[in-house]
Amino acid sequence: MKTTVTSLLLIVSLLMSTVTFAQSTMKEYKAGHTFNVSLPDYMKKTVDLNNSAAIQYKNEVKNIYGIVIFDIKEQLELLSMDYTSITDFYEDFIKDFLKDEEKRTVSNLKSTKKGDINFIESDASYFDKEINNSIYYHVGIVETKTAYYKVLSWSSLEDKDKYKADFQKILYSIKE
Repeated sequence: MKTTVTSLLLIVSLLMSTVTFAQSTMKEYKAGHTFNVSLPDYMKKTVDLNNSAAIQYKNEVKNIYGIVIFDIKEQLELLSMDYTSITDFYEDFIKDFLKDEEKRTVSNLKSTKKGDINFIESDASYFDKEINNSIYYHVGIVETKTAYYKVLSWSSLEDKDKYKADFQKILYSIKE
């Protein structure tokens, strides 16, 4: 009986010491990323435009399309992609955007801040030989505390004035 009690105490003691050594301080990580964006009611979500996009939208009848791609700042830092500002992120993106396209133009950027969210927007266009038409892009970059967003909406260049205001509303609707 004394041996059984001693054995039991020894087993309990070993289990408690194992639990004590196994304890470590823990750091919580967020998995996944959630943000909000508003789209005009004539736009519908789709999945066939860009595999990297978090959300894709289009209206084939009006021939307008768009995507939102986000980059988490912490993940960019792990890849040694340290951007000092939203302008730095924009310039890194725009230098290669449509760079090999015929008759490529990019306007000067417009920078805005709303609350603690930074926005940059510009216009870009190029001539697409395959469809024999010029394509217009509204290029938007959003910087929040945790992420950078690329908001790209496009149409034919001749429809730029018709849809640009809605493209801007999409850009400025981004929030976490």
